[in-house]
Amino acid sequence: MPHYHKSGSIPHKRHTQFRKPDGALYSEQLFSTEGFSSDSSLLYHTHPPTQIIKTDKPYSVMPEIAEEKMLQHRSFQGFNIKAENDYLKSRKPVLVNNDCHISLAAPAKSMEKYFYKNADADEIIFVHEGSGKLKTQYGELSFSYGDYLVIPRGSICQIQFDTKNNRLFIVESFSPVRYPKKYLSNYGQLLENSPYCERDIRQPENLQTFDMKGDFLIMTKKSGMMYGIHYLHHPFDVIGWDGCCYPFAFSIHDFEPITGRVHQPPPVHLTFEAHNFVVCSFVPRMYDYHPESIPAPYNHSNIDSDELLYYVDGDFMSRKHVTRGMITLHPGGIPHGPHPGAVEKSIGMKETKELAVMVDTFHPLQLTKQALEIEDANYVMSWAE
Repeated sequence: MPHYHKSGSIPHKRHTQFRKPDGALYSEQLFSTEGFSSDSSLLYHTHPPTQIIKTDKPYSVMPEIAEEKMLQHRSFQGFNIKAENDYLKSRKPVLVNNDCHISLAAPAKSMEKYFYKNADADEIIFVHEGSGKLKTQYGELSFSYGDYLVIPRGSICQIQFDTKNNRLFIVESFSPVRYPKKYLSNYGQLLENSPYCERDIRQPENLQTFDMKGDFLIMTKKSGMMYGIHYLHHPFDVIGWDGCCYPFAFSIHDFEPITGRVHQPPPVHLTFEAHNFVVCSFVPRMYDYHPESIPAPYNHSNIDSDELLYYVDGDFMSRKHVTRGMITLHPGGIPHGPHPGAVEKSIGMKETKELAVMVDTFHPLQLTKQALEIEDANYVMSWAE
């Protein structure tokens, strides 16, 4: 999805001899999430990236489904997810379907003893609290509050946190994550009416080549199982790379809101899209400027989608008792809208400071056991006078 980028040393032509100072060949690797038919990158390793020396017994990380079908509004207190020292153990899936898994995480420590690769899904990691660096074969991405980290499936990474207090909202996509088509020209450039542009996309920096031999553990997720695979050489032994498939960062604070004279529908907040779901960003913005406008959203029915909203910060005039890290789920099939009194209260308001991430899925989401542990059971009755 990102545009062409190159870093480090690469040969003049692809698939040609590229030799080290001692005359040995660098090892070329094509990286793509869709075989040979879509965006890709070429990485040049100091050593072949195939030298496995040991494997550990795999274990299941498949989400435990608690409810497969539901037709009521739900809410979950995301910050009730307890912190865990280990990054992978900290990731708690809460809402899932065949297109995406949505997890919450509160990792207290950096990845130090292993690397991680999701071989099933692209990952969108939204950083709610904390800062640090995402280390990859392509270089480093510094991150902080409000950043989306978009990591193509198969990427090897290691996350370094600056503090113990970290809160992440994670979307695993079983299809490639894309810029929305409506924002792109026929040739792939982000158009003038897009709420962000290429300048806002941050590419990996500070490429370092680790020419090290030893026992390097890559925890690899595949088909609901976690595999411990040990390699002979450090996975970040890349001397250079180029292409269009690599991890990148985008800050929600760089999303430019689209407003109008009357209330605009949720698609104006569209940020990323994938097969059967979209991700939207709600950011501080001026309200509608028609003299008789109603800033509060109108009641609407999601007949063909489930609407999940993750509340980040600010005041939400359409909702009561909103807390940071709260998730609301409004399933397709029944209408929802502002809480009682919110419509009248919104009239005359000039702006909102709200910050939230929305995921609309076109197939129903299922609740996991971890979701039930943090559910606010009273939410369904919150529209009652």
